[in-house]
Amino acid sequence: MDQTALLISGLTIFMLAIFVGWEVITKVPPTLHTPLMSGSNAISGITIVGALLSSGAGDMTTAKILGMLALVLATVNVVGGFYVTHRMLSMFKKKK
Repeated sequence: MDQTALLISGLTIFMLAIFVGWEVITKVPPTLHTPLMSGSNAISGITIVGALLSSGAGDMTTAKILGMLALVLATVNVVGGFYVTHRMLSMFKKKK
């Protein structure tokens, strides 16, 4: 395959993933948002591992910069997700 076909194939898969993700997330009832957030945190943990591998591999400066950016954003997502999950679960605790 040439580069143009690979780019079009990748963009098509990306757009389909966005569409399917949007359809799945909008159909989730409010009672399942906390478990969904925990699953999202697990996926972001995988992103952190990939970002560490990307930023540490090779001599390409662009890969290191993008890997570091991915690492920072995925870390913010994980920490924020756990914070939101903690706040949501604290709403169900009995008050003293």
